[in-house]
Amino acid sequence: MTQNEIILKTTAFVKETLADAEGGHDWFHIQRVLNNARQISKTENVDSFIVSLGALLHDIADAKFYDGDEAVGPNMAAEFLKSIQVKQSVIEHVIQIIENISFKSSLAKNQNKFTSIELEIIQDADRLDAIGAIGIARCFNYGGF
Repeated sequence: MTQNEIILKTTAFVKETLADAEGGHDWFHIQRVLNNARQISKTENVDSFIVSLGALLHDIADAKFYDGDEAVGPNMAAEFLKSIQVKQSVIEHVIQIIENISFKSSLAKNQNKFTSIELEIIQDADRLDAIGAIGIARCFNYGGF
């Protein structure tokens, strides 16, 4: 299976899985994060395949909706990626992204904490979506003041 086919299958999986998700963690959020991550990564030396998969799967099962269970999302993503025969090294990188993307994770003082340029790009894209139109409007309002 080609990388493009894997991305298409992953997109379909995410759309189906998040079909009934609340508005802040639905397919449209994932799509915006994916588009932003791809845009940011154009000027960086990154693995664009990892960026796409990480962005698509970063909120596949947000712990907030699973009684705080941080393992649900990474496990769900790993099972899916294994089912479509993605290389283990790719799966491990994507899982590390999912486990470390949250703002809470970024505050941890763990010296052995995972980091990669792909994670940083997806975090930036996710945070850009979090500020949303209201946050941008407030910036313009303050700047105009």
